Amino acid sequence: MSKDKQFVFGHQNPDTDAIASAISYSYLENKRGENTEAVALGKPNDETQFALDYFGVKAPRVIKSALPEVNKVMLVDHNESQQSVSDIDKVTVTHVVDHHRVNFSKPQPMYYTAKPWGCCCSIIKSLFDKYGVEVPKKIAGMMMSAIISDTLLLKSPTTTPFDKKIIKDLAKIAGVDDIHAYGIKELKAGTNVDDKDAKTLIDTDAKSYTLGGKSIRIAQINVVDLNDITKRKAEVKQAMADENKSEGYDLFLGMVTDVLNSDSDLIAVGDPKLAVEQAFNGKLDADGMMKAPGVVSRKKQVVPPLTKALGKK
Repeated sequence: MSKDKQFVFGHQNPDTDAIASAISYSYLENKRGENTEAVALGKPNDETQFALDYFGVKAPRVIKSALPEVNKVMLVDHNESQQSVSDIDKVTVTHVVDHHRVNFSKPQPMYYTAKPWGCCCSIIKSLFDKYGVEVPKKIAGMMMSAIISDTLLLKSPTTTPFDKKIIKDLAKIAGVDDIHAYGIKELKAGTNVDDKDAKTLIDTDAKSYTLGGKSIRIAQINVVDLNDITKRKAEVKQAMADENKSEGYDLFLGMVTDVLNSDSDLIAVGDPKLAVEQAFNGKLDADGMMKAPGVVSRKKQVVPPLTKALGKK
């Protein structure tokens, strides 16, 4: 008798790690006797599509809800309900593999694997090794691409020695001789912002949090020239304000990240802006913008200091 099918998926507005983690973990679990399908909670962004095309991998189909197709799911690259499938509260979560803060509660017991590494795919590769399952060439390429994406070619402060070793192992399997050369092409593929409207820019890589009792939305827009967004700040700010109103966010914080120089500009819309200034030890200008040199990681360099600042009385 075959087991009931489960979906495996990453967070909403999926990035390369969310897509590659779903693909790779679904493959691993199927090899271990489970019946899973990798799906996605949104279409691949330009960077992810570049990797999918380069390695000849089909993108997972997009779902809006898990029910009625399945009643059990596996989560990768996220654990927070507001970042997950719309009916996460109505299905059973059997597995979680993640590298973010833990803000998760479910009544059922489950398999939960979490490591403070730079990329979820790094953790999944360690599970392939643990269970003695070989990583297929195409999937190795996607996993390598995910590490490049999440660590900005190993330059992000989230990068660990494990990521550095694992990316080399995956590159060898994928047949990529020059990780840096491929990585630059991949990152640049995700920085074409001129042909996107402001709403698309702020929605492509955005996550929601509840911090200090406030509803916070944090978006990251990758560019190769910070001026690509600065020159459009008025329309970007308006799009952020519109979402604050429609979705009930107290504060929308945009990170405009130069992927080549590892710096960011911050754009804050909503309140409390004082928390942003306290978190990053700076001053927002009249347009609600400030420089954030060396800040490239939402997970490690934005959420923790903002959480601390919002907790201040």
